[in-house]
Amino acid sequence: MVHPIDTKDPKAVEGEVRSICAAMFPGADLSFVPQAFEWSAECFAGHHRDYGPIDSRYHDFEHTLQATLCLARLLRGRQLAGAAPALTVTDLQRGLLAILLHDTGYLKRHDDTAGTGAKYTAVHVVRSQAFVDAFLAAKGFQPADVRAVQNMISCTGINVDLKAIRFQSEAERTVGFAIGTADLLGQMAARDYVEKLRALYDELSEASRFADAPLPGNFAFASAEQLVRNTPAFWQRYVLPKINRDFGALHIFLNDPLPDGPNAYLQRIEENMARIRAASGSSGARETS
Repeated sequence: MVHPIDTKDPKAVEGEVRSICAAMFPGADLSFVPQAFEWSAECFAGHHRDYGPIDSRYHDFEHTLQATLCLARLLRGRQLAGAAPALTVTDLQRGLLAILLHDTGYLKRHDDTAGTGAKYTAVHVVRSQAFVDAFLAAKGFQPADVRAVQNMISCTGINVDLKAIRFQSEAERTVGFAIGTADLLGQMAARDYVEKLRALYDELSEASRFADAPLPGNFAFASAEQLVRNTPAFWQRYVLPKINRDFGALHIFLNDPLPDGPNAYLQRIEENMARIRAASGSSGARETS
């Protein structure tokens, strides 16, 4: 069974992910795991030369750690199931970099003093891709590695056309879809997800105020209470179809034991949705990433 890991503790998440990676590739050089975590932590803590610390209250560093832990568990389950295509250590490294850097688009440059990084909600995926382009190139990664990470990050876009992403291999596509799945499930399964929805409302409201053009209707809410009430419908009408159809139901590899055991992530999300329904007795539709 999935044992609890404190996602507020970066070292706890890093240790668990490293253990999972070691189980996937015994004897492999896994020095990239602590390195990737260190780079991500430094970026979000404001130790990058050009960027300050993350100041978005919902899309914080813990959100990244939640998604990263979910991704590692999913890929491990997929490997245990013997699913094709088989992934390599390189695929794993690219995927780990992608998930740990996928929300760097919320970071603000040091001279950017207006508002918080939440104002970049509508363009944060593109900004994340631009960030990793410069960041990974400076670290000596090859263009094919950088492109793979960018393609994987594209899968976290809320309205992305997955068919338009020019994946370089089927393995790259698989890891990208796993990242898109983990980004959604990691946050929605969190114990404090319902409480953090009010911080998400604040982010969307700020994004609307700073947008050059009106945000799509699925970003607009009259109140935090309305967003919370509409979240069960978001789960049913957007997330479930997306992870089942668009992302190829990769979430089944979180079932423990495989193939038909319970899925702790889906169970926790259903518990969160039940809490909202019990409190509000209402549902609707919303979308975010």
